[in-house]
Amino acid sequence: MNPRTTLTSTALACAIIAIPALAGDLDYPKTNKIDHSDAYHGSTVQDPYQWLEEDVRESSRVEDWVAGQNKVTYGYLESIPERKTIEERITKLWNYERFSSPSKVGERYVFSKNDGLQNQYVYYIMDALDDEPRVLFDPNTWSEDGTIALSGMAFSKSGRYAAYGIQDGGSDWRTWKIRDVETGKDLDDKIEWVKFSGISWTPDNRGFFYSRYDKPVEGQEFQQLNKNQKVYYHRVGSSQDQDVLVYKRPDEPDWGFGAEVSEDGKWLVITVWKGTDNKYQVVYKDLSEPYSMPVALIDKFENDYSFIGNDANTFYFYTDYNAPRFRVIAIDVKNPSRANWREVIPQSENVLRGINIVGNMFAASYLQDASTRFKLFDMTGRHVRDVDLPGIGSAGGFAGLRKHTETFYSFSSFNSPPAIYRYDMITGESNLMRRAEVDFNPDDYAVKQIFYSSKDGTRVPMFIVHKKSIELDGNNPTLLYGYGGFNISLTPYFSTSRLAWMEMGGVYAMPSLRGGGEYGVEWHEAGKKMNKQNVFDDFITAAEWLIANGYTNPDKLAIQGGSNGGLLVGACMTQRPELFAAALPAVGVMDMLKFQNWTAGRFWVDDYGASTDSKEMFEYLKGYSPYHNLKPGTDYPATMITTADYDDRVVPGHSFKFASRLQEYHDGDAPVIIRIETRAGHGSGKPTEKIIEEVADLWAFLVKNLDMEIEPHLR
Repeated sequence: MNPRTTLTSTALACAIIAIPALAGDLDYPKTNKIDHSDAYHGSTVQDPYQWLEEDVRESSRVEDWVAGQNKVTYGYLESIPERKTIEERITKLWNYERFSSPSKVGERYVFSKNDGLQNQYVYYIMDALDDEPRVLFDPNTWSEDGTIALSGMAFSKSGRYAAYGIQDGGSDWRTWKIRDVETGKDLDDKIEWVKFSGISWTPDNRGFFYSRYDKPVEGQEFQQLNKNQKVYYHRVGSSQDQDVLVYKRPDEPDWGFGAEVSEDGKWLVITVWKGTDNKYQVVYKDLSEPYSMPVALIDKFENDYSFIGNDANTFYFYTDYNAPRFRVIAIDVKNPSRANWREVIPQSENVLRGINIVGNMFAASYLQDASTRFKLFDMTGRHVRDVDLPGIGSAGGFAGLRKHTETFYSFSSFNSPPAIYRYDMITGESNLMRRAEVDFNPDDYAVKQIFYSSKDGTRVPMFIVHKKSIELDGNNPTLLYGYGGFNISLTPYFSTSRLAWMEMGGVYAMPSLRGGGEYGVEWHEAGKKMNKQNVFDDFITAAEWLIANGYTNPDKLAIQGGSNGGLLVGACMTQRPELFAAALPAVGVMDMLKFQNWTAGRFWVDDYGASTDSKEMFEYLKGYSPYHNLKPGTDYPATMITTADYDDRVVPGHSFKFASRLQEYHDGDAPVIIRIETRAGHGSGKPTEKIIEEVADLWAFLVKNLDMEIEPHLR
C-alpha cells in the first residue's frame, strides 16, 4: 500500500479534506477522544487517546486514523515546490556502489554490495579475493516492494551451510532458514518466532544453538510482551518441533539468553540478560560431555561480562568490573573464584568499546572523544601495535578466527565515504581494497569537534559539519541531531542524507550526550533513570551554544532524533518550544508511563525506570514524558513526527497519541503532522526507495519551515 495515494474506503468517507497552501490553515482530521484514565500510586492520569494504542493491523478505527493523517501529511509535503529537486539530488547522491568488509567463511570470502539504488544489499561469495564473486543471497527478489530483508547470517564452521534470518516489513521477528552454499539451494528447515537472538553452529556442522519465544497469541504478535525466551539446539534436516530445549528459566520469565559456541567447540557459553543494561549473568555447558549440566559462572546482574574467547578452561571477558572504561579479564572455569581472576588488558584513559580475538591477538576498539582507535595486543595482554587509521572517524571490523593471518575493516567520517581495508595481522600493513565513489568533493566541507559546558558544568563534545563556503552569521539553517541513551555512542560516520542537507546550505551538529557510551559506564549512568534530565539539558545547551556562537538562531534551528532520540526531541520541544523552529521526532518513546507494557518496552526499564517502580519514579517520568507535557495554547515548533505501522520495537501508538495531543494543543501557524510509513518497522531492513522518499520529505519539510533557499547551493 502506498500511503501517498491509498486510503481505506471508510477513511475516504471521513478524511477527505482540502490541503490549503499555508501551514496555518491545515485542517487536521478530527481525532476522537474517549474517557480513559490510569492510576499510578494514588494519582489518576487521563489518557483520552488511549484507543490509538490498538494495533493498526487489527483495528479498523486506527487504520482509518492513519489514512486520514497520511492524506494531510502527504498533501502538505507534495505542495512544497522544492521537494522534487531534493529527492532528485538525494537519489543521485545515493546512487553509488557500497560494499561491506569481507568475512572469511571456511576457505571462502563473503561480502555484501549494493549497486546504488537497490532496495536491499546483495550477498556474494568467492573462493579468493581476486575471484569473480557469485550471488549467495539477493533479498531484492523476495518481495516486489523491497520490504523483506536479510537480517543476519551465520555460517557453519566448514562454510558448507549458511543459516540466514528473514525480516518481513521491518518487524523484530525473524524467520531463519538454511542454505547449502555450494548448490545455492535452501533446505526444508524453517525456524520461527526468533527475536533478539543470533545463531551459533557446532563445529561438526550438524546443527546450531539459538533462542526463541513461544508463539504469541494470535492477533497480538506485534504488541504482546516478549517473555520466557529459551535456548534450543536445531539439527540440520529436522523440523523445529524436534529442536532440543537446552536452557530455560521459567522462574525468571523476563530473562533472555544469548548462546555462543566457543571457537574450539568445547563450550556453550550462555549470556543471560534481562534488559538493555549490559549487566549479565554467564552460564556455560561442556559440549564435550553429552550429559553435562549448565554451570553458573557469573550469578548476579552487576557488570558487563561479554565472552570474547577461550584458551582451554580459561575464558576471556570484556568487562566493566572495577573498570568503568572497560578492560579484559581471564577466568579459569575450573577455579572461578574472584580472587583468581586475572587482568589481561587493563583499563585505559579511553573507553574500550569492543574486542575480538583474530590472528591470535586481541583486536581492541577504543573511543577517543567519540572517534575510533584500534590497538592490537598479544594473548598475554602485551601491546603489539596501534592500527594507523586514515583519520578521525568511525572504524569497524577486525573479525575472524585465531588461525587467520588477515582481517578486514571499514572506515568513514562525515566527509569521507566508506573505505574497505585488508589488514595483515603479521606485518601490520593496511591495504585499501575499495573506496566508495560519491558525487561530491570532500574538501568542500569543514569538520570540527568542539566542547561546551552543559547546564551543570559537564564538558560535552559536539561535532559540527558544514560547507566551508557558508558564512557563520547566525542565520544558517542548522540540524541538531542527538540520541543520549542505552550506552550507545554516536561517532563520525558518512551519510548521504546528511551530505544532501549540507549541500543545501545546512549546518549539521551532533553532540555526544550523556546516557551514551562515549566515555564509559559513568557517562551512561549520568543519563539514566533519575538522571535523564541531564540528557535533555545537554541537548538544549548544545542548541544554545550554536546560537551563541554565530551558527544559527531559533528561527533556523531544527532538532532530530529517533527511538530514544525521538524521546529526546519530544522532551526538548515540550520543555523549550521557543528554542526551535522545527522538530523531527522519529519512532519515539513518547508515553513514558506505559512504554513497559508493549513488546520490548520492558527491557528499557534499565535505562528509564518505570512508572510502576515507585511514586518518585512515576513523578519523575511524568515530569518529562512528551505526551504528558504538551500544554494547551502553546506555540510549538513545526513538527513532523515519523513512525511506521509495523514497528514492534517502539509501537506506533506512542507517536499516534503524541501527534493527536500536539494537534489538539498547538496554538500557532506552523504545521504539526505525522508521517506513517506502511510495511515498515523501527528502521532496520527498510528498502532504499522508502529511505530516499522519507529523507526527501524530511528535508523538504525543513526547507519550508526554516525558510531555506536551496537552489544557490545545489547549482
